[in-house]
Amino acid sequence: MTELPRYEYVKLADTIAADIASGKLPQGAALPGERAMTDLYRVSIGTVRRAIVELRKRGLVATLPAKGTYVIGMPDSGDDASEGDGSNV
Repeated sequence: MTELPRYEYVKLADTIAADIASGKLPQGAALPGERAMTDLYRVSIGTVRRAIVELRKRGLVATLPAKGTYVIGMPDSGDDASEGDGSNV
């Protein structure tokens, strides 16, 4: 069976998540602005915006109005620990 193609915004979110996991984008680091990301990753602004929403859903980034988007977490290592720390409120 062939694998279904992934949406571009998911690919971009995965790329940024990998940069977070590798430490290239450490906790507290600001992501580039939306327009800078369109040039950097060669995607549309809509793709960038959807990728940021996806990263927020994953709990990896937070966006502060008029301030930017910042790394707040690390990707899950695969084990779903039931011990919540309240960070996904």
